[in-house]
Amino acid sequence: MRLHDIAHGRTGDKGDISNISVIAYDPADWELLVRAVTVERVAGHFGAGFASSITRHLLPQLQAMNFVLEGALTGGVTRSLALDAHGKCLASVLLEMEI
Repeated sequence: MRLHDIAHGRTGDKGDISNISVIAYDPADWELLVRAVTVERVAGHFGAGFASSITRHLLPQLQAMNFVLEGALTGGVTRSLALDAHGKCLASVLLEMEI
């Protein structure tokens, strides 16, 4: 199964930092998300060197987690020539991860 089968996501950005929220559709899937969607798995999914650091924040009351990816936006919106300088597609990329 892919992550998008049991969760949806949102992204945000501030400078060179992207954050991706992963939110369970069903509270019953929360424990699976906690076990399967780790910092290591997210780093592996995006590939080596994509972000300088990744931090996961758990929000159990919301059955959600937030990943902060530092250095993921190649300098930020005003400094990047990337097609997706805000990183808005990153949630969609993460939701394709096999769990």
